[in-house]
Amino acid sequence: MRVVLQRVSQASVTIDGVEKSRIGWGFLILLGIEQEDQQDDIDWLCKKISALRVFSDEEGLMNRSVQDIGGEMLVVSQFTLHASTKKGNRPSFIKAARPETAIPLYERFVEVLQQESGRPVSTGSFGADMKVSLLNDGPVTILIDSKNRE
Repeated sequence: MRVVLQRVSQASVTIDGVEKSRIGWGFLILLGIEQEDQQDDIDWLCKKISALRVFSDEEGLMNRSVQDIGGEMLVVSQFTLHASTKKGNRPSFIKAARPETAIPLYERFVEVLQQESGRPVSTGSFGADMKVSLLNDGPVTILIDSKNRE
């Protein structure tokens, strides 16, 4: 499971011209699920995201978590995070989980993230053609892969 975590001042998802979700200060989380992902990947990532200290304290140091600042989170499914570009110029998405596997994991990720962080979690719509808008804060962008825990 991979996430691209972006610290944002605001972010939103629009589908077919209708805004589905909007958040203020917090995290925009792009979530890529691969075929082998399981509950332990979700648990580890949600714990890591909830406690990650990338928000500034009074001295301007990154010492606060999304929980500490009362931040918001928006999770958007992003199968292209598992693109392989080793051969040719057209990416292969063979490692990305099929919808019948990915949808329950995506829904579980959102549920566990909300429980772990104690913060509300907004979403896009799995598989939809989404327009994601964000105002990156910093910018702070972090890639986390549950298969690289050490």
